[in-house]
Amino acid sequence: MSTKLTETDISKGVEFIANQIAKGNPDGGFVLVGVRSRGDEVAARISEQLSAAGLVVPMGILDISLYRDDLAHLNSNPKLQGSELPFAVDKANIILVDDVLFTGRTVRAAIDAIMDYGRPSQIELAVLIDRGHRELPFAPNYVGIKLETQRMDYVDVKLKETDGIDFVEVTQNKNP
Repeated sequence: MSTKLTETDISKGVEFIANQIAKGNPDGGFVLVGVRSRGDEVAARISEQLSAAGLVVPMGILDISLYRDDLAHLNSNPKLQGSELPFAVDKANIILVDDVLFTGRTVRAAIDAIMDYGRPSQIELAVLIDRGHRELPFAPNYVGIKLETQRMDYVDVKLKETDGIDFVEVTQNKNP
């Protein structure tokens, strides 16, 4: 069994997140921080939607490569791409953006990375896809698409900026 999401589904998910954020923060006062890779692309799309609605907010990009808790288990060293946070993190209201929320380990790594830049007033979480199966106690504030998956399923997200196409496919792991 396979679940597929199209470019239209992804666009609707991004639009839904942007509308939720705008409704909850009509005066701005927050920054978007996209997690490399693909969370930054989702954050840029959310930023475009917010700008079109008249809400211009600063956006940054966070590389969490060195904050992962599985570095010892990787076959190769992570590719460092650098972070770009063109604003003060101290006392900022941050909306952290990622493409998929699964176990919560990426969120933990991202929060650790942000804290090395300063102490924000608040961190909220926006995800394009929430697939469940948390190992850590993180819940998103803003969700574009909720997918029902089995724990061992693969969720393959492709976005135009990196992959040349907008497409999500959920496939069953044949070797659990």
